[in-house]
Amino acid sequence: MPSRPSRAVLGLLPPALLFALITWQVAADGPLLRPDERLSRALVHPDRASELLADLGEVQIALPVLVLVAGFVAWRGRAAGAKRWWVPSLAALAVMVLVPLIVVPLKVWTDRPGTPAVPPATGYYPSGHTATAAVAYGAAALVLLPWLRTVFARWLALATSALLVLAVSFGLVRRGYHWPLDVVASWCLCTVLLGALWLLLERERLERERSARERLRTAAARPCQTGAPRPSTRTTRTSDPSASRPYRGARKAQDIP
Repeated sequence: MPSRPSRAVLGLLPPALLFALITWQVAADGPLLRPDERLSRALVHPDRASELLADLGEVQIALPVLVLVAGFVAWRGRAAGAKRWWVPSLAALAVMVLVPLIVVPLKVWTDRPGTPAVPPATGYYPSGHTATAAVAYGAAALVLLPWLRTVFARWLALATSALLVLAVSFGLVRRGYHWPLDVVASWCLCTVLLGALWLLLERERLERERSARERLRTAAARPCQTGAPRPSTRTTRTSDPSASRPYRGARKAQDIP
């Protein structure tokens, strides 16, 4: 039976393949774009609420959330004496850096035009706002999980992250900033990125547990000393010969010469 990390790697294949399929359809102007455009026309209804929801995917909003959480996690890890306290925070920020490095070249290469609700332009695939929100809020939740004490708090962090991403996605499609497939493709891409981050965090957790078990075994194998140490039975030589004779009590009169 495959291990947990192995199953996670296999679980990342479907979103990776779906992302490749959507990208191919967008680049080749494939038949999948026709239903995508019809769905967009049915969903687009620009209003102030959808615009505000889409703004939650702005770098100026999502990135500070991740930076604050990463800083808190690094501080807690260092205060707790963790050996590699900086790894989770640095890994989360590194995944965030990967987002523009992947999304921007794809926008240039696919050169997809926007919906009729936005001014004529190209470079809308995949959705950068969706990718920013998914990685920033998702990575913040993942690195925060080990420091949450209860199951409810962990589920709340994950649910909040998912709701924020869904809110941004809905706002982008509803406002007409992106086609639905632009958003779905970013979901797939960020699932792979966050999955890789989770695998790294899981590896760090397993390493910490292994180190803790080794320390416990070492402490258990170390001999324990109880009570005061036994005094030495060796006689110390001195210049006075009488010092080596045992004490026999006070000297009596008949003992005096």
